[in-house]
Amino acid sequence: MFFVRTAMEADIPAVCSLLDITWHATYDPILGAEKVSQLVASWHSAQAVKARLERKGGEFLVADDGRRLGGMAYAAPSKTKADVINLHQLYIHPDFLRQGIGRDLFAEIETCFPHAKKLALEVVIGNDAALAFYQAHGLSEVSRTENCGTCGSGIPAIVMEKDLPGV
Repeated sequence: MFFVRTAMEADIPAVCSLLDITWHATYDPILGAEKVSQLVASWHSAQAVKARLERKGGEFLVADDGRRLGGMAYAAPSKTKADVINLHQLYIHPDFLRQGIGRDLFAEIETCFPHAKKLALEVVIGNDAALAFYQAHGLSEVSRTENCGTCGSGIPAIVMEKDLPGV
């Protein structure tokens, strides 16, 4: 059984490994293994993960069974919209899909920002499983971008949002 908890600095190596495995499993068929390796090296390095872990106002969660991480999620307030939370990452190890880990991580993220009015995220076009997951959790498409994750990435994505109940 996996339990959701706040990530710690000691989790960084396991989070990096989890992101490497999940990104290759998810995105190799969409973006190609070489592009995924480049993105993982840049976006999911130990330095990048540590920066997210230390970001003030962010919430970095892991699903832990005491021996390994089954998933992770990271969300932070938007830098441009005061009442919006951006879910930047929610990844589940391929060996533990469909066990409720994603649901539990997502539910916890939704409660971490009581003053937020919206939750927003981007789903890479072609990641149909993620799209279905987020639709099932109340998000809907509001726009599209040609640069998922960062300016100039060249990765097309669907931008989704969900109203949050707030305080």
